[in-house]
Amino acid sequence: MAPNSRIILTRHAQAEHNVDLDYSIPDAPLTPLGKKQAASLSRQMSDLQKEADLIVSSPLRRTLQTTYMGWAPAVERLGGLKKVVCLPQAQECNDHPCDTGSPREKLEADPEFASFNLEPLTPDWTSKRGFWAADEASLNARANWVRKFLRDRPEKNIVLVAHGDILRRITATPKGNSGYNWKNAEVRIFEFDPKSVESEECWLYQKEDVAAAGGYGPTSTELDIEEAAGKL
Repeated sequence: MAPNSRIILTRHAQAEHNVDLDYSIPDAPLTPLGKKQAASLSRQMSDLQKEADLIVSSPLRRTLQTTYMGWAPAVERLGGLKKVVCLPQAQECNDHPCDTGSPREKLEADPEFASFNLEPLTPDWTSKRGFWAADEASLNARANWVRKFLRDRPEKNIVLVAHGDILRRITATPKGNSGYNWKNAEVRIFEFDPKSVESEECWLYQKEDVAAAGGYGPTSTELDIEEAAGKL
């Protein structure tokens, strides 16, 4: 356990569903602009690229792409894509096609992703049922699982590349989920609250903003809220 670790949270760069507001795009990948945003992160964070001890990524395509483009110097220094921890528990919240990952065998057959260690991807990781379900209790439990995973790692500087909705839950407080609107390709540093680090919740608190290569691309949850309010 490294309770004093720095947790370097990164939201993926612009993906296709962020532009077209289209939930139906399966495992939505980055747009050409999103790829440029991701690549620019490596130039904005030279110190963090040298300091990162572990890279963790949601295994959706847009987060894997952001990982290998945005954190390329750190990935190479730490031993390549096989050393990236693909964490299905960090997948996005909703059960829309755009927020549902691809089966392991499909990713392994794609040259773009075949070099990642995809062994953690169990057959049910795309099911959006049980532990992976999109209901409030399941989502909060999964976010808590991710916090405990990060807390229990021995590394000092841990990068997690994930999604806006799950990041808001990972960075929840005792008062509820964060309402922060993550930008595409945004990086923020958190640490564990010393008062709760050894508790079941192990809350995080923000230390600093680092970089933001993109603008604001709404998540599917935010779009649902806007539609319900009659704004779209």
